[in-house]
Amino acid sequence: MSADVDVHPLDALEQALQAERRALLEHDVDALLQAAYAKLAALRDAERVAGPEDHARIQALQALNQANAVLLARRRREIAWTLRYLGRSEATGTYDMSGFTRSTYAGSRLLGCG
Repeated sequence: MSADVDVHPLDALEQALQAERRALLEHDVDALLQAAYAKLAALRDAERVAGPEDHARIQALQALNQANAVLLARRRREIAWTLRYLGRSEATGTYDMSGFTRSTYAGSRLLGCG
């Protein structure tokens, strides 16, 4: 995302949410991180300029964000299942303030023949 001054903050937020959704659907971790940073920046800008006339649009963007959260939860379940299948389990499932997890993995097992 470029820092184009002609883009309204709510447009930038919508673009970031759409990019986040594409990244989730395509399993693109790098694009997901970029979209998350763009979403946070656009949200800060939108909070400054949004007025009562933007209420309906903000509700629509909130619904899109919630749909992305559902996709993200699905991806986390898929990863947790895969880790369990491989004999590994995630120690913690929490994120810090920056949106990153400091998880460590325990309970590994050998997958090959010895």
